[in-house]
Amino acid sequence: MIYDIFHETVFHYQSLVTFSHNIARLKPKEGRDQELLSFRLDVEPYASEVHSFVDMFGNTNHHLLLREPHTSLTVTGHSRVRRKIKEAERAIERIKAGAPTYEKALQRLATFHARDIAAKQFLFASELIPVEVGPIRDYALASFHPKRSLYEAGEELMGRIFEDFEFNPAFSDLTTPVETIFEEKKGVCQDFAHFALSTLRSIGLPARYVSGYIETVPPKGTVKLFGVDASHAWVSLYVPGCGWLDLDPTNNIIPLEQHIVMGHGRDYHDISPLKGVVRGSGQSRLSVRVDVRRAPAEEESAESSQTQTQTQTQTQSQSQSQSSSPSDPV
Repeated sequence: MIYDIFHETVFHYQSLVTFSHNIARLKPKEGRDQELLSFRLDVEPYASEVHSFVDMFGNTNHHLLLREPHTSLTVTGHSRVRRKIKEAERAIERIKAGAPTYEKALQRLATFHARDIAAKQFLFASELIPVEVGPIRDYALASFHPKRSLYEAGEELMGRIFEDFEFNPAFSDLTTPVETIFEEKKGVCQDFAHFALSTLRSIGLPARYVSGYIETVPPKGTVKLFGVDASHAWVSLYVPGCGWLDLDPTNNIIPLEQHIVMGHGRDYHDISPLKGVVRGSGQSRLSVRVDVRRAPAEEESAESSQTQTQTQTQTQSQSQSQSSSPSDPV
């Protein structure tokens, strides 16, 4: 399954911006079940300095410096990604068959295992994720019984969040605390992911935030309009001895072919698509367009015959790479 992804962010500034530097995280991540076939990052106006690096979570970051005075900024990521469905299905089956009970998982995490070290950084509270022993922990323990498989418990927790919480884009924003989301039982995918992370970490299980995209399908008989998609968020639960199990509480599904991974972090702040600092005054107006589209079948066949991926790094031409403040996932 091959997808073409377009992610455009446009800022219009009230007054002239004379200088800005930004971090862009728009390059999809490669892994067991995802292959990056191509990537290009465009910026208008010209970015005078560009530097890419990989952070502690394995995400590609582009640091961008803009010295040219400007009243608007456009940042666009173009990606082509192959979802390796058979590998993903096999991994899910291995986790389902081999997942330890909650009790045994806690026993293992309390001791030293080299394979668990990297996952343990996702055990603790972070800027947006509280870890507590109160109601949020109790909510998780209703699914995670000592003798129950982590796979079964995680799947049930995902379904309970889906049933108990209302999807309401008008209710929350980036500053809404997890506790408020839990009390009101409403929010968007980012909120549901943050709440799920809080429940899992509160009962001693490593869990990470996943930022990415999900393919949407228009109603039967209609044509999908360009740019009507949005970024998406879900969670990944660490299953000791087996690996990471992705869970999407917004849609109550274990991600497979329709989910494209952008990156991982402790919470949204670690993997926000765009953030930065500008020198100027006045307000800014933000618009975001995202399009996720399957490549035609004949293109998929042509790509499958290639033995190497081609990753295009940005070129410093009239359109180059830059970023700004984060765009909200839905």
